[in-house]
Amino acid sequence: MDPVDLALMLLRLAVGGTMIAHGVNHWRGGGKIAGTAGWFESLGLRHGTLQAWASVVTEIGAGVLLILGLITPLAAAAVVAVMLVAALLAHRPNGFFVFKDGWEYVMILAVVAVVLGVTGPGTISLDASLDIVYDGWVGGAVALGGGVAGTALLLAAFWRPQREDTPAEEAPADEAPADDA
Repeated sequence: MDPVDLALMLLRLAVGGTMIAHGVNHWRGGGKIAGTAGWFESLGLRHGTLQAWASVVTEIGAGVLLILGLITPLAAAAVVAVMLVAALLAHRPNGFFVFKDGWEYVMILAVVAVVLGVTGPGTISLDASLDIVYDGWVGGAVALGGGVAGTALLLAAFWRPQREDTPAEEAPADEAPADDA
């Protein structure tokens, strides 16, 4: 067995298993779907329940596909999209480090997903068995481009952050501005 193929399989298992765990946690964890929906709404995403289910299906689906090594660049794109949304909405304000709830962890998962898109799943995969491996520039472009496009579409369609209410410094409308002349 080629050590590179074994390493790629281990990488797919680790990232795929992590994504499945994320999806199951959003679905069955502490707050279940209602809690996940509320959290997504607090981040400025409309239709929290829809977002929660979309996250669950995307994370579990991408995880299973990565573990199987099936349509690997698309599975990687799903990971990139989920992690980019998480980085931008939940972790960006906290800085880099994961111990401060920063974006370090989600960035690593997204980068590994792009790497899997570029390298392909290896020979220990359904993609290889079915002779549908897309790797190199094409696989990387699908993983990165698809993930970024998915994030952009989701944010354009559903992200409506709350505006911070700041008191206006304007004079009341019934008062005329002072004449400096």
